[in-house]
Amino acid sequence: MNVPSSPTAVRNATLRRAAVAVGVGVLGAVYLWHTDPHEPGQLLLPCPFRWATGLLCPACGGTRMAYDLMHGDLVTAFHDNAVLLVLGVPAAAYMTGRWLYAGLRGRRFRARLGARGNAVVLGIAAVWMLVRNLTG
Repeated sequence: MNVPSSPTAVRNATLRRAAVAVGVGVLGAVYLWHTDPHEPGQLLLPCPFRWATGLLCPACGGTRMAYDLMHGDLVTAFHDNAVLLVLGVPAAAYMTGRWLYAGLRGRRFRARLGARGNAVVLGIAAVWMLVRNLTG
């Protein structure tokens, strides 16, 4: 991958990547707005982990959560995937904000988790998966 070196090149690359991400996100949101994932028979990608094992993965319910958030139903979104809503959405927003802030200032930003951070994320995901599958 070509890594820009000058601050102007980093800024321009950040703007291009952000524009593509926003465009793809808007297209996905428009499709999801009109496609209720709570109803069976919708054309949505199934979770491969659930398909293979029959168990809920830590991210299962994320599509339904996004649909519910777009329609202003915070309670149902929380029910769809509480940990993803409470921890995942703010973490993604923070990392995206850090990337944009650094990129628009002409600096590269690489998100990195150390061993402890990876252990925390994987631990939360494992506990959440167990809780979801044992409690129903």
